[in-house]
Amino acid sequence: MAKRVMIIAGEASGDLHGSGVVRELKRLSPDIDVYGVGGDKMKREGMENIYHINELGFMGFTEVIKHLPFIKAMEHTLEQIVKFKRPDVLVLIDYPGFNLRFARIAKRYGVKIVYYISPQIWAWHKSRVKKMRPFVDKMLVIFPFEVDYYRAEGIDVEFVGHPLLENLESTLDRKNFCRRFGLSGEKQIIALLPGSRKQEIERIFPAMLGAAGKIAAQKEIEIIIGIAPTIDEKYFRTLYNIKGIHLISNLTYDVMDNADFAFVTSGTATLETACFGTPMFVVYKTSLLTYLIGRMLVNLKNIGLVNIVAGKTIVPEFIQKKVNAKELAKSALELLNNEKRMNDMKAELAKVKGLLGSSGASSKAAECILKMSF
Repeated sequence: MAKRVMIIAGEASGDLHGSGVVRELKRLSPDIDVYGVGGDKMKREGMENIYHINELGFMGFTEVIKHLPFIKAMEHTLEQIVKFKRPDVLVLIDYPGFNLRFARIAKRYGVKIVYYISPQIWAWHKSRVKKMRPFVDKMLVIFPFEVDYYRAEGIDVEFVGHPLLENLESTLDRKNFCRRFGLSGEKQIIALLPGSRKQEIERIFPAMLGAAGKIAAQKEIEIIIGIAPTIDEKYFRTLYNIKGIHLISNLTYDVMDNADFAFVTSGTATLETACFGTPMFVVYKTSLLTYLIGRMLVNLKNIGLVNIVAGKTIVPEFIQKKVNAKELAKSALELLNNEKRMNDMKAELAKVKGLLGSSGASSKAAECILKMSF
């Protein structure tokens, strides 16, 4: 049974889902040594953070190039830890840009490698999947349709269910939510969920904010901003004109659950919002170079996880040039003023949660990790 486990999670969602794995590892094996890259949630469950996810808040090809010296330094440090501290198992959580490169390095030292929450291989060319086979000993996937992709390439794979189902609950009902944050409770609530990284926010949030303002000029609404744990509330108050808007930190699920509609940055948040049945628009914008390179590498009709899991477009997606206040507001007003469309979207969103399997992903993942041996 594994006694030393190294984990690398590079962003807020990885910290959340990784914390469940750390918790279950400690429950099943109290003396286990867990260390690596994570955030506050993983630390609270007993992991030693060598690097914090707050240091890794960059994304996209051009942004990665700017941060190459830091990335190389981190890569070197983590390699030395693998070399001298010798973890029994290295667990990689999503974050493929770094983790797939580091898997090749770690494999030189004979470490068993488990990939939990796999890269989105269904969006890649199959040649990239083949390259993973020599470095990954076990894939733990969170979508049932991923199993066939890996199995076809001879990679040991197991579906464990989606970890967000373990934490997917709101703590406040509508009445108490409105009372706590000074909302009237009678007006429609529009939520802005601009992401967990400042680069995302800088490109996407101004359009979300502008769109919400245009909607407010035509409808009686209240606007709330769901702030990710990795972002300080002062960031929004300092850089943006948010007078009359309610900022809500560390209660993302309550925001999703109590909103009548949401603008959501593409990522796991679209799937989480879907599980609460809240109508939304998926919004995404990156640098032009990153977008063009991504178009060459990725072969997908949709980019929103909610649509990918559904297997069809059930939520409108606004990408690159379409991320502007005028277009977002116009389309949102058309939806908000059409009760049938709102109800149809809610009905489709209700089906998505059922596609994610049952809860218990963290426990299943931890059991598998502990069983890995040489």
